Amino acid sequence: MKILHTSDWHLGQNFFTKTRLFEHQQFIKWLLETVQSEQVDCVIIAGDVFDTGTPPSYARELYNHFVVQMHSLNCQLVVLGGNHDSVAMLNESKQLLKQLHTQVVASASEDDTILDLKNAQGTTGAILCAVPFIRPRDVLKSIAGESGADKQKALGEAIKGHYANLYQQALQLRQAQSLQVPIIATGHLTALGVSQSESVRDIYIGSLDGFAADGFPPADYIALGHIHRPQKVAKTEHIRYSGSPIFLSFDELKSDKQVLLVEFTLDKLSNIESKAVPSFQAMYSLKGDLVSLEQQINQLVIPDEQRVWLSIEVEVQDYLSDLQQAVQKLIGERNIEVLQLRRSRKQKQRTLSQQKSETLSELTPMEVFKKRLDIEDFADEKDQARAKRMTSKFQQIALEVQQESK
Repeated sequence: MKILHTSDWHLGQNFFTKTRLFEHQQFIKWLLETVQSEQVDCVIIAGDVFDTGTPPSYARELYNHFVVQMHSLNCQLVVLGGNHDSVAMLNESKQLLKQLHTQVVASASEDDTILDLKNAQGTTGAILCAVPFIRPRDVLKSIAGESGADKQKALGEAIKGHYANLYQQALQLRQAQSLQVPIIATGHLTALGVSQSESVRDIYIGSLDGFAADGFPPADYIALGHIHRPQKVAKTEHIRYSGSPIFLSFDELKSDKQVLLVEFTLDKLSNIESKAVPSFQAMYSLKGDLVSLEQQINQLVIPDEQRVWLSIEVEVQDYLSDLQQAVQKLIGERNIEVLQLRRSRKQKQRTLSQQKSETLSELTPMEVFKKRLDIEDFADEKDQARAKRMTSKFQQIALEVQQESK
């Protein structure tokens, strides 16, 4: 049995006003070729197939086209809902896609979350505990007067219990049918100790910092999504984030993109291979003073047929009111577009007039809030604790607004 583990496609993403349609088209074409050449039995998308709950029509069309192509290859597809995905939207086509060899599990409250994965011979090759993004309301009942620490502990235990319940069902199914096959689980969450990127959105509002690796069941492989950088969890080979297939933020350029090919022999994990995903859009992140930036720009490899996207962080000792013009002068007539331009955060000593000249487009809401806190004097431990509580509360409010706008 061979599965391909991927996640966090974010179809329909608006990237500094730029569409990712071409990149996603090319990735899907490459993925279909990989499925065929590697003789993959099942593809698992571990959440966030779409970037928003109301994706543009071209993103839905791309998704539907991929399902049809997968069906033509006779390869099973499992789509798990992520925190960016709309449960209702994914469920709209669920029954139709089921006829095309595709299983959609949009929410943890659904009944059909123990799935039979078929191998090339059409027999059961694995049992899947299909766990999408778990919303607190799916596993918890709100208790009046409960503290933040109590909520965090309760949510962690509820998620752990959900996994344990599904795993027991899978064990019972395997035993009842006398199967010698692996049990696979999925998830769309943040595990403790993982490395995140700028484009990853916090998903549990002020309640769960990360899920402990010992909370996962003893499945033979656990396919995770939500974190965009590929990595192992708690140094374990069988608990993995595949990462996103395209660069969803400039800071993700630090790590390569990949999918994971996972092979089983009978009920044992036999091999995990990371297969690099080609880059279909030239992107670079540059940092330095104007002299250094000019040298870096001169060294860039710029394709003739495609514009290069740049993120530039400028280190300047003095405030430049015409920073954008200065950077544009460095670029000249090159086939380059600067999508992100910001000043280095290392320049701490600025005059009030310089701070006023800084544009909101350069700042995140949290950075604006921290600038306001910087005006205050949190000298002693009591004041510092108060600042920490205010920061936590602001994060909670910002995340609530973010989720309500989906």
